[in-house]
Amino acid sequence: NAQPAMVESRLGQLALAHNGNLVNTKELREELTRRGCEFETTTDSEMIALAIADEVNQGKDWLEGALSAFQLCDGAYSLAIGTPDGIMGVRDPKGIRPLVIGLLPGPTQRYVLASETCGLDIIGAEYLRDVEPGELVWITEEGMASFHWNNESKRKLCVFEMIYFSRPDSVVQDETVYSYRMRLGKTLAEESPTDADIVIAVPDSGVPAAIGYSQISGIPYAEGLIKNRYVGRTFIQPTQQMRESGIRMKLNPLKDVLAGKRVVIVDDSIVRGTTSRKIVKALRDAGATEVHMKISSPPVTHPCFYGLDTDTQDQLIAARKSVSEIREHIGVDSLAYLSWEGMLAATEVDPNSFCSACFTGDYPIDIPDNIKRAKLILEEAKV
Repeated sequence: NAQPAMVESRLGQLALAHNGNLVNTKELREELTRRGCEFETTTDSEMIALAIADEVNQGKDWLEGALSAFQLCDGAYSLAIGTPDGIMGVRDPKGIRPLVIGLLPGPTQRYVLASETCGLDIIGAEYLRDVEPGELVWITEEGMASFHWNNESKRKLCVFEMIYFSRPDSVVQDETVYSYRMRLGKTLAEESPTDADIVIAVPDSGVPAAIGYSQISGIPYAEGLIKNRYVGRTFIQPTQQMRESGIRMKLNPLKDVLAGKRVVIVDDSIVRGTTSRKIVKALRDAGATEVHMKISSPPVTHPCFYGLDTDTQDQLIAARKSVSEIREHIGVDSLAYLSWEGMLAATEVDPNSFCSACFTGDYPIDIPDNIKRAKLILEEAKV
């Protein structure tokens, strides 16, 4: 199931890299099976690649085949597609997952596609613009051309990209993610002041918000947790046992910073509560006299079907427990989330341009019941 998905066609091989999730995989797989396509993986990425190849095999060129294939796809997808004749960059009509275009320096125009602008910076490319929702860019030796296949495209960028997933040095909506997260922390300090000795962060995504909280509250910021950078993100580990062991390896408290201190700890979110509970215990074991947790986003109450590995609703702690019950469960002296209004105000752009279904349950793309049932079965098998 590793990417890229590789598929043969009458015009040559196609390689497809995909960020997101389709929500009509059952119907698409049935249609492709009816057309005689054969599957080598269980991924929706392969389904998209097969759909393009099948359209090409019916006599269309790469561009025509891709534009036809996307009429069959429903859900979130940002794609980089390599063919013998050119490269495509594609975003779904809601633009839920990011995709940017860069230009490498030199005497000829050499374009680059990346999920985030930091990927362009690493190779010395200049950011040109985002691929727009419902847009296909076709890059060949002659240059870059733009095509749209959906007249109802409306931006719904996943707000969790800015809260958690994107690197802080990436630019989204004309500002760095770092600046946005710091603003979340400042708003959180205004909404939820607390008397404490130090402010610390859950690294890395919680750091800018913690600094913002410190600046507004006047409470000194300190590094209280040291991150082992060889351990991946714990909330996207597939099983509960792996998540818990990952936390133990990932974060180590600094006792001389924490001992005898009233601590405000800032994190970007609480999904299952696994990470938070373990961290709080570690802080208390290191000598913290009080632990006050501040979350720089609203409670996550609904699962994501567009490419984030969040659980079914009954496994999301905020969907099952009140704030006071969560506070008791994770063992903190106080717990506060950023308000919905505060999160949207911090974006400083049209709040309707974001998907925030994980906080509200308002899904911009309808989720079929069979997808919800499949997610429930999968998550029950993991635990």
